[in-house]
Parts: sequence; C-alpha cells; structure tokens
Amino acid sequence: MKIRNVSAINNDRAFVEIQGLCPATVHVKIEAFNLAGSVKIKAAVGMIDTLEREERIAPNTRLIESSSGSLGVALAMVCAERGYRFTCVIDPNTSEQNRKTIEAMGAELVVVRQRDENGGFLGTRIQYIRQRVADDRNTIWVNQYANRANPAAHYASTARSISETFGHVDYLFIGAGTTGTLMGCKSFFRRYRPETMIIAIDSIGSVTFGFPPSTRYIPGLGTSRRPEIFDPEGLDAMERVHEADAVTMCRWLARSHGLLLGGSTGSVLAGIHSWRDRICAEDVVVAISPDLGERYLDTIYSDAWVAKRFGEKPVSGDLSFLIGGKAAGLVQ
Repeated sequence: MKIRNVSAINNDRAFVEIQGLCPATVHVKIEAFNLAGSVKIKAAVGMIDTLEREERIAPNTRLIESSSGSLGVALAMVCAERGYRFTCVIDPNTSEQNRKTIEAMGAELVVVRQRDENGGFLGTRIQYIRQRVADDRNTIWVNQYANRANPAAHYASTARSISETFGHVDYLFIGAGTTGTLMGCKSFFRRYRPETMIIAIDSIGSVTFGFPPSTRYIPGLGTSRRPEIFDPEGLDAMERVHEADAVTMCRWLARSHGLLLGGSTGSVLAGIHSWRDRICAEDVVVAISPDLGERYLDTIYSDAWVAKRFGEKPVSGDLSFLIGGKAAGLVQ
C-alpha cells in the first residue's frame, strides 16, 4: 500500500439521500469510506506531502499534532506507511477506539487533561506541542490549524467531487472544526459555483465565530481557539447547534435510516433541520459527513453517557425534542 496520492485513497463519490430533515432531499457525502475512516486522510496526506516537498523531514524527524481523534488516526496511518515517528496529542473527549487505533499504528499518544482558558482542551494541547518543539529541534508540528495544505486538500478533492457530482448545488452545509474542509470548499465554490449558498455549522460553546466559550463533550466540531486558516469572508451564513441536538439527530438517523454516523454529522444535519423553513422541495442540498458512528458507541450512542451530560431527552432520538439552532444569520 502506498499512501501517496489523495485521489487514489479517496472514495469521493459516496452519497446517501436522507428524507425528513427539510422539504428537500438531503444528499450526505459519506467520507468514512476513505482510507483511515474519515475525511481527515485528505488533510493528513496533503500536509505531509507538503513537508516532504519542502524537504523538512529528515531521518530523525518526529512529527507531532493535536487532534480530537480522526486526524490523529489519519496521520498515524500515513506516518506508519512512510516510516516517520509521530506523536499525537489528544484529550479526554477523544474516543477510546481512536486512541487504540492511533497506538496500534505505532504512534506515541499523549493525553492532556487540563482545560484551557476557554474551557476546552485545544489550548492545552497546543501549549504541550509548543513545549515539545522548543525542547527538541527534530520535532515538527504539522499544525492543521494554520497549515494551508489542509484546506488545499479539500479544495482539490472534497469540493471538486461535490461540484462534479451535482453540477448545481443550492445549499452546502459544512461543519466547522479546524475549518480545513469548510475553507477548502468555500474557496472552490466561490470561484466555480458562486451561486451556491454555503452554511457553516458550529457547536454552541465553540469560539470560532466569536461567541463565548462553554464546555463541549463531542469531538470533531467546534474549537476553543480560533484556527489561523479560518476566514469567514465568503461564507453566506452560519448556524450554532446544541450538542444535545447532535446526539438526538445521530440517534434518529440510526433508528429511522439505519445510518450510524458521528457527532459532527449529527450537528450538521441538526443545522439543516433548523433551516427547514428556508429550503424548498426542489433545492439541491448537500452536507458533508466526516466519519461514521462506530467510534462513538461508548459516547453519543451510550444512554448512560448521554443522560449524564444532556439529560434523558436526547436518548430517544425524537426530533420533536430538538432544541433548535441559535444565533443563525449572515456571516459578517
């Protein structure tokens, strides 16, 4: 196996249709069929390819990155195949399956447990990385939050595949995590499909769009530190989603459509549900699903875990219990 070509390792034509979220059919792009099981393999290959082209990786180099889980898995896979040492810095919200997968591929795993000033763990993870880099000149921070190769990978693959599959897209809903997928798709669609309305979905508690921080439990969406690659210009709107609604949506999808999807997907589709009164039946609506839900069986699909953090209502998967989006509107 040679992980050298993004187009060769991507299944960029996998879409499922979902009814019942809004008047239109929602076409969900399933990224879990990519190698490494998530959309993050694109960024991982793109960023490491860039380091190689710049000749920054030597035989004694160690790569290090902060991850909520999926990028850590992708980087561990690419580093194992190319023979690079890799350290992944995670936090308690990372799923046990992702932890075990990263370690199984030979990566060093570091778990930070102290929350940062915004109540999340991202600041603490980055602080640890900066110290490691300062202490060892052979350690290189991949830095998905500032690395332009991250959105560039999605410009070249994710966005292009959506455009080629549908031609015309009225609404494109994308979750805002590190914002690599969001920024790459925004750049592509603003250039080639400017008529498409791009709506960013963020978690309540995330600071990306300038809102106050609060505790979040579901990895993948939202940040406690605004990524350097993020630029709201060119986005049409945003929607903030309660994590409880993400759980409810994930459980509804599993029980009504037989789709076991991750928490980020639940947030994005809950955002679409909040937009249902603005979407017409004939509209072409596309959403991106970063990964599947088997990595979250012990969290968002665990009744005890959900009830402890969000109460009993999200356990039911009943969409009538959705809290609804907050602070939706045009991006300034």
